[in-house]
Amino acid sequence: MIAIDTLSKGDVSPGLLGFLVVAAMGLALYMLVKSMRRQISKIEVPSEAELRERRKTPG
Repeated sequence: MIAIDTLSKGDVSPGLLGFLVVAAMGLALYMLVKSMRRQISKIEVPSEAELRERRKTPG
């Protein structure tokens, strides 16, 4: 952790605004991953047996 005496008056730190921006980006990423997992789970992938059966039957 940075000691208070090591910062001079001209130094700038991210502060509360920087923390809130990073926290909001983390929350947005969490929500996007959650939504993506839900959408991917809706995809139906045919099994190997179904694929073999489709190849055998014409049309």
